[in-house]
Amino acid sequence: MRNSFLHTYSTLLFRYKKTIIFLWCILAIALGLFAWKMPSILEGSGFETEGSFNETQTILKEDFNQPKSSMTIVIESESYETDSDEFKNYVRDIIEDLEGVDHLSSITSPNQNTKMAKDNIAYILLGFDKSFTELKDSIEQIRENLEDTEDFNASLTGGAVISEDMNKASQEDLKRAEAIGVPAALIILLFAFGGVVAAFIPLMIGIVSVVSSLGILYFIGQELDLSIFLLNVVPMIGLALGIDFALLLVNRFREEIDKRSIEQAIDVSIQTAGRSIAFSGLCVFLGLSSMLFIDIDIFQTVAIGGMVVVILSVICALTFLPAVLGLLGHNINKWKVLKAKEKKVSNWYRFAQFVMKRPVSMFLIALVILITAILPLGNLNLTIPEAEALPKSYESRQAFETFKDTFGEQELYPVTMIVDGGKELLDSKETLADLEDLQNKLKDEAIVDRVESVFSTTGVPPEQLHSMVESDTIPSGLNKAVESYVQEDKSIFRVYLNVDTTSNEAKNWVREWNGTYEDYELILGGNSKFTQEIFDEIYEKAPYAVAFVLLTTYIILLIAFRSLFIPLKAIAMNVISLSATFGIVVWIFQEGHFVDPVDGIGLMIPVFTFGIVFGLSMDYEVFLISRIQEYYEETKDNDYATLMGLTSTSKIITSAALIMIVVTGAFAFTGVVPVKQMGVSIALAIFLDATLVRMVLVPSLMKLMGHWNWWMPKFRKQRQPNH
Repeated sequence: MRNSFLHTYSTLLFRYKKTIIFLWCILAIALGLFAWKMPSILEGSGFETEGSFNETQTILKEDFNQPKSSMTIVIESESYETDSDEFKNYVRDIIEDLEGVDHLSSITSPNQNTKMAKDNIAYILLGFDKSFTELKDSIEQIRENLEDTEDFNASLTGGAVISEDMNKASQEDLKRAEAIGVPAALIILLFAFGGVVAAFIPLMIGIVSVVSSLGILYFIGQELDLSIFLLNVVPMIGLALGIDFALLLVNRFREEIDKRSIEQAIDVSIQTAGRSIAFSGLCVFLGLSSMLFIDIDIFQTVAIGGMVVVILSVICALTFLPAVLGLLGHNINKWKVLKAKEKKVSNWYRFAQFVMKRPVSMFLIALVILITAILPLGNLNLTIPEAEALPKSYESRQAFETFKDTFGEQELYPVTMIVDGGKELLDSKETLADLEDLQNKLKDEAIVDRVESVFSTTGVPPEQLHSMVESDTIPSGLNKAVESYVQEDKSIFRVYLNVDTTSNEAKNWVREWNGTYEDYELILGGNSKFTQEIFDEIYEKAPYAVAFVLLTTYIILLIAFRSLFIPLKAIAMNVISLSATFGIVVWIFQEGHFVDPVDGIGLMIPVFTFGIVFGLSMDYEVFLISRIQEYYEETKDNDYATLMGLTSTSKIITSAALIMIVVTGAFAFTGVVPVKQMGVSIALAIFLDATLVRMVLVPSLMKLMGHWNWWMPKFRKQRQPNH
């Protein structure tokens, strides 16, 4: 079955192979120069979305002139209590040393606020007039000024610091993962092909795809804020996908070169493996693009980064790679290090035959294993990565944990409530009385520990405060306190909860209170509101993303295989294997098997894994079923086609899966917890897909369904060209 367009395309590729190779080399070198600059433009974790949280931040900055971001210096002493002169002097010295730090707008000292000191631990709160993504130089300046002594230890933490450290840790993780994954991939390629030249080419394609993608993303990053997780996601996807695509094409080329001319071998390889790569790339592209439904920066930017690297991987595999193969020709088999053993009947053939002789029992065994793996999924707890996502050795994590253990996370993350009255709040007794009633109502909530407001801070009741305003007799010190809580038509309430700020109780509470209260508008912010908005956005939009992936994947496979049932089976098995993957990830990380237990799985991990793996696993599906389809169209014998398709592709699919596993699984040895979880998730999903699904479930179901595998309504069949 020859496609005239692909034939013309392969002819042109072969004719201009040297020009194509030259252009790719120039492009890769040029983009590589910008790829090195990529880490410098990455900003933050990417967990940002429009909503009340951001609106509150804007109001605090514009109406109340409060800092745009903050950092915390945690001070510990084994020798002195916080109320000692020595401790207070050390705090004073630190504050003096901070003079001249860029963008520092306010300093709140434990020497003035006793709530900021406890036993032998205290903290200094620093306010900045820039967002946390713009404070890299400020962080370096502060760290240079913080000097530990024999009696005192001072550490810097906070959102900006944790974000900066996450960037640094991600770069270190990337180097570590590449040091493990790339050599391991090369070893697998050597075993798969037996020769140095054939093994090196897929690795080269993967590296060129990644470098080129990072270079392009550098320019995209000039217009968009890109998350630091791109630094891990793009190389992970690009290396795995680039190597995988090249592996399929090189393998088919080596099969064809023994019986055809070089040009004909290129043509057949593009007609078969090239077609599979195009369909596979489209599936992965659509899987990643589904994350665009979720209006959160990290998903948007990772989707863009992933889509870029998929496009580059497909283009590279279908242009640069065939040109290189055309130039090499029979030299593709040069420098053999392993000699292939000729067998009349391969082990893959025996295994496929074994499965197909027992389709029902093999299907049930595989299904029971997968369902067992799914069971822990019921305990899944999703969290937004914070300081605990960093390696334990990082100072910012240690300082954050010290603060959390000493003062409680609630102290750092109160709910900020903006009360908008639509009129001057201090001009009316009734309005001030309403604010006091609101304060009392908030205090009566079981979930609330305490409320800070203009009344609790000044100690002045509403009537007296109104009289002072009318007679203009507010003392200057008191007036400053009033202005920090009331500005024209807006007032601030800080609500301290007695539950974990990211718990379901906290999220439900801020969701219920946000909105209209009598004649006032309540706009809530703080960590609880931030978490609630992120979770709600994902829970609301994820079903649309999943539906989009399932529908588009079905349509693509329907077109590729001209069958109603094969796409349905592929999607169903994918969903089952992904569910099993998440169950095992919960068992490993949350329940603490093989690793120290964590509170939960990173909120983005299931979304990323689904978006990435659903497309990647279709890579094997397309390659396997395409080969089965080739045999079926020749013989019209479903069992023979399945058996031969499995036999001819099992080795290469296993090799491709192993490469995917070592490239993505290498991130399991990294330090940033969400990156570790993502690496393990993708590696596990690929492992289950390439073993239980592709080698057991697929042949079992293909055998059981027989010719129904290829059933298509007659009106659709009539539109197919005659061959």
